[in-house]
Amino acid sequence: MDVDDRTLESVKVAIVKTLGIEDRAATLNASTPLFGSMPELDSFAVIELVTTLEEQFGFEIDGSEITGEIFETVGSLTDFVSSKTVSR
Repeated sequence: MDVDDRTLESVKVAIVKTLGIEDRAATLNASTPLFGSMPELDSFAVIELVTTLEEQFGFEIDGSEITGEIFETVGSLTDFVSSKTVSR
């Protein structure tokens, strides 16, 4: 498993735990749509997920960085997390 695969798996775990969607965990992949497609991912859940990712990966996300594009799919969120961990 390479770094990106590990990051994807970690992001998926954070999504599942934050949204309480354990029953759908096995169906998540990089192309799974997020914001606008998962009713559990409302604005409050986005903030909770951002906080979880910050704590889990050890970086800070500025409010101006939070865009719809980042939360478009599991893969786009993983790419964002990867970019933040590389830039530390």
